[in-house]
Amino acid sequence: MAEEAKWYVAHTYSGYENKVKANIEKSVENRGISNLIQEVEVPMEDVVEEKNGEQKIVKRKTFPGYVVIKMVMNDESWYVVRNTRGVTGFVGPGSKPVPLSDEEVQKMGVEQVRMAKIDLEVGDAVDVKSGPMEGFNGIVESIDNENRKITVRVGMFGREKVVEFEYGQIEKSVN
Repeated sequence: MAEEAKWYVAHTYSGYENKVKANIEKSVENRGISNLIQEVEVPMEDVVEEKNGEQKIVKRKTFPGYVVIKMVMNDESWYVVRNTRGVTGFVGPGSKPVPLSDEEVQKMGVEQVRMAKIDLEVGDAVDVKSGPMEGFNGIVESIDNENRKITVRVGMFGREKVVEFEYGQIEKSVN
């Protein structure tokens, strides 16, 4: 039985988080080790900023200088992450990687990533289960995994309208 992947935290040079994420993902792809290193995340949060009297919601890194990696820890996966340009080491005593507890993962907002694995494809029939269009149904037009949004063509009052939903707002039709 394969060892279960756990979330680990790697320390990076400040400002290099997204570059490190991209480099690790590229290494995983090149080496064909997606079974070992499954997800790489830069935890983000929405923050309201005020500029010239206008309020804007912007995404900001929750933990600057860190990336969170869901991986099976072994020599190969450790080597790939540790030798990625911009990574200074793992978080843990003596740089020995220590997996995050489920509670820590939840607090970091990383667990939302699990929702990103949605069982939908373009062309699937879906039902809207929450929000102002609850009870309507439609057809999936596109899926944006990065932002966890799905564009759906909804039939409404004899017309079709294209609407964007969050993953949690829709589900596959059971028909």
